[in-house]
Amino acid sequence: MDLTPDETDDPICNAKGCTEPATMAVRWNNPKIHAPDRRKVWASCPGHVAHLENFLQLRSFWIDTVPLEQADRR
Repeated sequence: MDLTPDETDDPICNAKGCTEPATMAVRWNNPKIHAPDRRKVWASCPGHVAHLENFLQLRSFWIDTVPLEQADRR
């Protein structure tokens, strides 16, 4: 998920099947298809942060996790 200014102020967790409000931004990059400075963002509820980070870390895609309000919304 790329966060854009058009999105609602109440994003939902991007974990499959989750409908909880997102509070964290799990930022990642696939170096095979994205420029090095590109950051993709998955919104996450507190209960899915570790799961999403682990998924991305296994693929060496995870960059960092920050509070959603600190995520770059460009």
